Amino acid sequence: GLHYFTVYREGSSVKVSVSVHGRWHAFDLAAGLFRRGLFSQLTTTYPRMIARRFVPDDMRIISAPLLEFRRRLYDRFKLGQKPDLPVAESFGRFTARHLEDQSDVLVGWSSATLEAIDIARSMGKKIVIERGSSHIVHQKKVLGEVYEKLAMKFSGPDPGIVEREIEEYRLADAIAVPTKFAADTFELNGVERSKLFINPYGVDLTKFNPGQTTGKSGKPQIVFVGGVGARKGVPHLLNAFKSLAADAELHLVGPVETGLESALANINAGSNIKIHGPVASNSIPDILNSADIFCLPSLEEGFPLSMLQAMSSGLPVVTTKEAGAEDILSDGEEGKIVPAGDEEALADALALLISDQDLRISMGQAARARVENGYSWDDYIERSIDAYEKLTT
Repeated sequence: GLHYFTVYREGSSVKVSVSVHGRWHAFDLAAGLFRRGLFSQLTTTYPRMIARRFVPDDMRIISAPLLEFRRRLYDRFKLGQKPDLPVAESFGRFTARHLEDQSDVLVGWSSATLEAIDIARSMGKKIVIERGSSHIVHQKKVLGEVYEKLAMKFSGPDPGIVEREIEEYRLADAIAVPTKFAADTFELNGVERSKLFINPYGVDLTKFNPGQTTGKSGKPQIVFVGGVGARKGVPHLLNAFKSLAADAELHLVGPVETGLESALANINAGSNIKIHGPVASNSIPDILNSADIFCLPSLEEGFPLSMLQAMSSGLPVVTTKEAGAEDILSDGEEGKIVPAGDEEALADALALLISDQDLRISMGQAARARVENGYSWDDYIERSIDAYEKLTT
């Protein structure tokens, strides 16, 4: 477990419970609230012993580990039906059974909070739904089109999950989203802007630090970190890189999506593309420090923590508006923003940075300065508390 000094936040008495199927950024939120004396309990599918690695020792944790085990078993062996819907329903009921009297606000993760909403409201709580991406109807539509264009199989979210989320959006007092782009998709799908709370996530500024930017030898390294798949624009990145392979290396870090495995298996070993597969999270800082450029050409996204981590590490970023880029970087200052799916624009942006080390360094320094100003986890938590206070006063 982690030991924290408590830093009480003056003038606030709002108490918050956090409920999450998995971990996401919920544990960072819970730990920050706990340090400020504004926390009640964390309900999660993570086994309590594992959850303790990420949060203070004496934090109250209610755990439903069998649900986490069920989901991971499917992810590993792909046996039977995808358990997303039954896990979400079961966790919603679990959260409802374990609500406590002390908190004023229940912050629940989208798709797995529905069953707890009415009970929480009857106890006088306000309900905030955390949605880490665009509106689920928008997400499903965009990804369906992407996969069709790439002739890849798209299973999409379970229709029951879509129904649950739409109902959660309707019932919630507020919906927290990480970017203006995500908020726009909610508004386009009939959710009032006044219900939406835009709160970009944070990064650990001490863990992700700029490495040695000068004196790097060899070809510039472009690094991608995330799910190596269609949603993150990897097929477009591979095509864009073909014309750059003589001058740079491309490193793909993360689990490879089923359906892309065969395409990646055919890549020539001499093509300067390195496929790393999934790596331990504690090795990401070193991977970023050895790189020169970070690229995330997503077609649909929430707010990728990997992009914040890369910027905190002093890397220039090549990304898309759909990755939430416009909320955190300006085109030509901390990196380049290209249209999603535009392989020529992507290749041009990468070529510019590959050919100009001084530009890479200056953009990387600007990227670090940008995240230092408003994108730490403390910044995220302070913005959250302000929103919860407004809801409860």
